[in-house]
Amino acid sequence: MRPPVSKQAAFLAKDTYRLRRMRDLARAVPIIGSILLVMPLLWVEGTRNSAAVVYIFAVWVFLIILSAAISKVVSADPPKSP
Repeated sequence: MRPPVSKQAAFLAKDTYRLRRMRDLARAVPIIGSILLVMPLLWVEGTRNSAAVVYIFAVWVFLIILSAAISKVVSADPPKSP
């Protein structure tokens, strides 16, 4: 026999949902960064080393900015429950 189905919405509040997704993104940043930093190893031989250095520097700056933005959102006060 099935349990009775409640009439309440099964969705989370928007603020709580966004905070959880940002925390998930914060956990994924090291993985994304590792993949992006390994990409120059897959480039063809014709690519110059200077292009690879510029790419690595750009990825590094991007990861710093992304991490700062995520930490600002995640470290904010949690949303207040009604």
